[in-house]
Amino acid sequence: MDMSVLKKASLTVDSTVNDAIVSLEESGLQIVIILKDDKTLLGIVTDGDIRRGLLQGHGLEALVSDIMMTSPIVVDEKATRDKAVNLMLKHKFQHIPVVDGHNRLVNLYLLDEEFTKTEHENTLVIMAGGFGKRLMPHTENCPKPMLQVAGKPMLEHILEQAISQGIKNFVISIFYLPEMIVNHFKDGADWNVNIEYIQENSPLGTAGALSMLPENQSLPIIVCNGDLLTNISYKDILEYHSKHSSVATMAVRNHETQNPYGVVKTSGLEIDGFEEKPIHHSIVNAGIYVLEPVVLDYLNEDEVCDMPTLFERLKKANHRTVVFPMHERWLDVGQPGDLELASKYIPKS
Repeated sequence: MDMSVLKKASLTVDSTVNDAIVSLEESGLQIVIILKDDKTLLGIVTDGDIRRGLLQGHGLEALVSDIMMTSPIVVDEKATRDKAVNLMLKHKFQHIPVVDGHNRLVNLYLLDEEFTKTEHENTLVIMAGGFGKRLMPHTENCPKPMLQVAGKPMLEHILEQAISQGIKNFVISIFYLPEMIVNHFKDGADWNVNIEYIQENSPLGTAGALSMLPENQSLPIIVCNGDLLTNISYKDILEYHSKHSSVATMAVRNHETQNPYGVVKTSGLEIDGFEEKPIHHSIVNAGIYVLEPVVLDYLNEDEVCDMPTLFERLKKANHRTVVFPMHERWLDVGQPGDLELASKYIPKS
């Protein structure tokens, strides 16, 4: 492969999880190779390793050695490409390191494009019906998803990012100033995709509009909010959803909130200790979901229902619901200041 790309995908053992995330984005691969200075292979970090690490509480400043796989499958530099491809297919890998007799990295094999290119028949439902009250006056005469970001509506960026990943079928839920959305996107022919619409008669929350989907759904449904800019991989979240036999999967992110004050720890009147401006870590809903068609049975037509309520119903019915930890770029455009940041979050093709 291109050695400049391989260099971007290589880090040393003293690198951080955040370094690995940057490496994934810059290389365009789903693997980071961890090397000694002499290029001896120490381990690999995959996209999945990072997600598991974040879920286990490893922060962005943790070392890659905390999450890396230390005994990855490799092939010798004398092995044929056919052998490497067969190994990748057998183990469902997208890549396999090539090493010399001293375990030094010399190359990285990738599955050919014909093995990895995917078109998805799944429907992506984009929730675009909200008022966008927090963005007034910008949304006084424009629905929030149609606000301009880098020269085009935010919703168009969401659509094009999904199209670049093989999504062809879209449903857009509309309520506030719906004609602006329908007149711009029509039936999707200008993008060579199929776009249909759900017209809410009144605001139905972040999940309620799904009750109006056709009943003949046979594949997992992807749902995202219409005010999110991200480069999440829909292929990854669909595979993750399937792998974990989930009925409903919610993309989540780690969120840090720093207390602006020094915290005093007490026991009665006694001072036990101090913690200077502690940081509180929490997992927050990222507004992207994968749902099995059976989920629609837990919604009532024209009933207001938010996603957390829907997930609680599923949990109560003993269905499996899981989280998909995100490390990708992500911005919820909810405040006026977010519009200024938004152009930096436009996913790179």
